[in-house]
Amino acid sequence: MNKKKVVLAFSGGLDTSFCAMYLSKELGYDVYTAIANTGGFTSQELKQVEEKAYKLGAIKHATLDVTREYYEKSIKYMIFGNVLRNGTYPISVSSERIFQAIAIINYAKEIGADAVAHGSTGAGNDQVRFDLTFDVLAPEIEIITPTRDMILTRDYEINYLKEHGYEADFTKMAYSINKGLWGTSIGGKETLKSDQTLPEEAYPSQLTKNEPETLTIDFEQGELAAVNGHKYADKIEAIREIEKIASAYAIGRDMHIGDTIIGIKGRVGFEAAAPILIINAHKMLEKHTLTKWQQYWKDQLGNWYGMFLHEAQYLEPVMRDIESFLISSQQNVTGRVTVKLMPYHFVLVGVESDFDLMKADFGEYGEVNKAWTSDDAKGFTKIYSIPNKIFHSVQQKNKK
Repeated sequence: MNKKKVVLAFSGGLDTSFCAMYLSKELGYDVYTAIANTGGFTSQELKQVEEKAYKLGAIKHATLDVTREYYEKSIKYMIFGNVLRNGTYPISVSSERIFQAIAIINYAKEIGADAVAHGSTGAGNDQVRFDLTFDVLAPEIEIITPTRDMILTRDYEINYLKEHGYEADFTKMAYSINKGLWGTSIGGKETLKSDQTLPEEAYPSQLTKNEPETLTIDFEQGELAAVNGHKYADKIEAIREIEKIASAYAIGRDMHIGDTIIGIKGRVGFEAAAPILIINAHKMLEKHTLTKWQQYWKDQLGNWYGMFLHEAQYLEPVMRDIESFLISSQQNVTGRVTVKLMPYHFVLVGVESDFDLMKADFGEYGEVNKAWTSDDAKGFTKIYSIPNKIFHSVQQKNKK
């Protein structure tokens, strides 16, 4: 009799290692492990994950590279929308999880799996991101979550693996690190409290440069085009180049405090040199090339886009509508932004763009008017004041 197939979203960590063995030994499944790489793993790391999977008894292991899809369907729009959750966090790991979940469930459907599994606990956002995505895209496939359902301790999982012949170093690190193309999240004892912040040594990238440096970032219709004058057809490589340059200055560090999907407040540290520089440079270029109302509505929709993405609503159709608006808004967002890099911070120096609205021959702010006379300004101000004059006139009458 053929065993049932389960696809396990596998990272090689303790929880997913336990799940791989438990699903096979206790539940009797043929376990197919899969890791969805959104740009956060090296080839060596991916090889090590594969080796672990087979040692744990996986029938087959798959490495699913969805880095390009992640850029084209998420990062690009987060740049267009200048998405920073609560004005701080570039939605690094949380945006990746959706695309990892999509890749896992598509693989499960491809091989005809009866079930899909993940190692998320019941205390975080990822359980919702995986469950919701799996359920929407393949409601016929069962979802199994041993770590969440059994409320397991680390010691229990480690002992279980040892008892079944799997020895590995699962020493709990002082800080949990989730590295991705669009930033790295860092969790530790300080992030569990409201009055502490991460120490210097908690960050994977350390300060190695002290002398100021100038960086230029070119955009074409809102997308990355060049870094320091070098053109990049591959936007992913451009992101990595900016990260390499700016992380040496320990730029892009912060602490994010926000509302989780499950309703509690949460804190996480992060470093995201490239996302923070790219978003801020892009936003500055937009200030020069977009109209007042384009900027206003982009702020509204960009904020909603980021919130929906963070809260596992990527598959909601309104996201495609917002993306269409964001694409339309980028037609004139072309030019070069100059940034000065220094230890722990940066300065946006200025922009060069053929679409710079400051270059129009209508006047120079605070200096000279070229498209109107002083009488025009007096008449405009008089009419502009009418609503306030009406209000204050009524107030004065009612005081008598």
